Amino acid sequence: MNAVAPESRQRRIPMPVPESHFVIGTKLEPPFPAGLETAVFGMGCFWGVEKRFWQIQGVHTTAVGYAGGSLEHPTYKEVCSGGTGHAEVVLVVFDPDIVSYEELLKVFWEGHNPTQGFRQGYDIGSQYRSFIIASSNAQLMQAQASRTRYEEQLSPAGQDRVTTEIAGASPFYYAEEKHQQYLAKYERN
Repeated sequence: MNAVAPESRQRRIPMPVPESHFVIGTKLEPPFPAGLETAVFGMGCFWGVEKRFWQIQGVHTTAVGYAGGSLEHPTYKEVCSGGTGHAEVVLVVFDPDIVSYEELLKVFWEGHNPTQGFRQGYDIGSQYRSFIIASSNAQLMQAQASRTRYEEQLSPAGQDRVTTEIAGASPFYYAEEKHQQYLAKYERN
């Protein structure tokens, strides 16, 4: 694993992000409207993951970023070095009256292979690990219970054990502007 250069450990500033979501048009940063909840999911490369979530009815906004590492406000290059311990993740801000956290967990489990450790398909590295950050104790309990249910379904089918990391509240650091809603900006049909 490559170490982060000493100059990178100096005081860090937040990444500037666009005022609004390229697809939905809502704000990417708090404060968010009252009654909304947040969830953070890592399922491999964050570009496709973000698109999967912004298409769900009841999702107010999404943003890509980094979580689970040792460096404040890392850059994409630093995260990809493998030296910071961050995962590529997606912040999902949602209205629980329209889409439940349990429904978002279903999208999470069915949207990737949570048994691959530090990889998703051909993408290899700790930044691609399966990762859930719960924003409340209720979410933490739901995420842990859903992991158990999912693993119970995989075991009889001869699948490997689930390697998904589940953590309580942890800092989310926004990724660079060019990564926000990347597939909507640059995907060619």
